[in-house]
Amino acid sequence: MSVSVHEGTIAAVRARVGKRGISGDVEAAVQRQIERDSLAELIAANEEIHGPLTAEEIRAAEERMFGPTDRGAGAAA
Repeated sequence: MSVSVHEGTIAAVRARVGKRGISGDVEAAVQRQIERDSLAELIAANEEIHGPLTAEEIRAAEERMFGPTDRGAGAAA
């Protein structure tokens, strides 16, 4: 298999990982994209069934995950 990648992208990857780490870095990036796409599909399916989350539901979930926020009750999300 072969793929085309912009020269600037290859230079950026090479600067981070060296010549021998490019394949592994590209593989990891592709895997992350597959995970993101799968998550987006899951979210879309959930929203089709239950509707989108409200700002309050998102804020409550953030507080459960990260603790109280400093945005205040009247702040826009």
